[in-house]
Amino acid sequence: MSFDYNEIYNNIMELADDGYRSFHSSLVPGCNNIAGARIPALRALAKEIARGDSWRELLSSPSRGLYEEEMLKGLVIGMAKCTPYERLELVKKFVPHIDNWAVCDTFVGGLKAFAKEQELIAPYIEKCLKSDEEFTVRFAVCMLMKCFIDNEHIDFTLDRISSVEHRGYYVIMGAAWALSECFIKQREKTLDLFQQRVLDRTVQNKAIQKCRESRRVSDKDKELLTEYKL
Repeated sequence: MSFDYNEIYNNIMELADDGYRSFHSSLVPGCNNIAGARIPALRALAKEIARGDSWRELLSSPSRGLYEEEMLKGLVIGMAKCTPYERLELVKKFVPHIDNWAVCDTFVGGLKAFAKEQELIAPYIEKCLKSDEEFTVRFAVCMLMKCFIDNEHIDFTLDRISSVEHRGYYVIMGAAWALSECFIKQREKTLDLFQQRVLDRTVQNKAIQKCRESRRVSDKDKELLTEYKL
C-alpha cells in the first residue's frame, strides 16, 4: 500500500459501526473519540500497511484524534518488518501516547517479535515500571506477562511486579491479571509469593480473585488460594 494518510483515515471511518462504537465506548471510560471500527478489521488494515514500504510515514504522521488511529499505529509497530532495535525505538515513541487500557493491551498483544528479545527490552520495561504515568506502568506490567513468565525470567517478573509503587486502577488490575497468569504458568513460585503476603493488599486479593475465576486453575487450588486473601 502506498502511503496516503487521508485514504487510511477514510478507511478507518468506513469501518466504523455505530452500534459497536456505543458498546466499546462503555468499556473504555473517558475515551470520547471512538469511531467504532472493530479490532479484527483494524488488524487486517495494519497488516496491509505493514506489508508495504510506507508504514514509517504512517507512524510519523500526526493523528487527527481518533482512538482507532492510535490502535492502528500500535498494531503496525508489532507487524512491521524491522530490526528488534528499531522496533524498540518505535515502542519508546509510542508508549507515551497510550491513554487507555484497550490500546495498551492490544499493543502489547501485537509485540510478539519481542518474545525472544527479553534482554533487549528488559531495561526499558524497568524504566517504565517506575513511571508516574498509569498506562506506561500498565504497559510494562503487561509486557512482563507477555514475555517474561518463562523459567528463566519468572523471578524477575514476580520481583518487579511486587515492587510496583503506582496505585492507579489500571496498574492494579494489570498487575493482578499478570499474577494470575504467573500462577497458571509458574504455580509454585507464584504461590510462594502469595504466601509471603508482601504484595499490595488490593493487588494480591485481585490476583487471587482472577485465579479463582479462571478455568485453567483447579478447584483444589481455588480453595487453597482463599487462605491467602489479605
